[in-house]
Amino acid sequence: MIKLDKVVQDFEMATAQLKEIGTCITIFGSARTAPSHQHYKDTVAIAKGLAEAGYGIITGGGGGIMEAGNKGAFLGKGTSVGLSIYLPFETCANDYVNNPVGFNYFFARKVIFVNYSAAFIIAPGGVGTLDEFFEIFTLMQTGKITKRPIVLYDSSYWAALLQQLEEMKGYTISPDDMDLIEIIDDPQEVISYLKQHVKEK
Repeated sequence: MIKLDKVVQDFEMATAQLKEIGTCITIFGSARTAPSHQHYKDTVAIAKGLAEAGYGIITGGGGGIMEAGNKGAFLGKGTSVGLSIYLPFETCANDYVNNPVGFNYFFARKVIFVNYSAAFIIAPGGVGTLDEFFEIFTLMQTGKITKRPIVLYDSSYWAALLQQLEEMKGYTISPDDMDLIEIIDDPQEVISYLKQHVKEK
């Protein structure tokens, strides 16, 4: 059962800690990606470049791609936010987070991701990453939040999903829904694209 006092606590703590973080970009991706993997290295490069350009980086605060995002922000001397969820197997932020926020509930955490993010990078990930991607996609597609960049990183990883979405165009999704997504394969192109399209607070 959801405890309302815990929900209030989630929102109060997050808004208090993040009220002056500036313009931030969220990176979603797998917690299981090893530091030796190219996706991890690419994410570090992307986050570092964005931090050097003046953007803060927000992740879920865990390992894998999340750690890579926070590491890049740390190396780029930028704001490195970790929105961690209290779980039996994952309770602390990674070592590169300089602004940790803990949550009791996933839905409260998602609200904060959306509220403080000027853009979203969807790096390779699993079920949790897909959940986050489709949540953001749906909110924009239905006009519940303002449109902002969504970058799917590594088209080869997302190829099957992209093919399925293309096949759905004009049938179960509107033809222009896919215009909400930018598909990019190169870290420097991600940085350049977001520098051009992210609106400052």
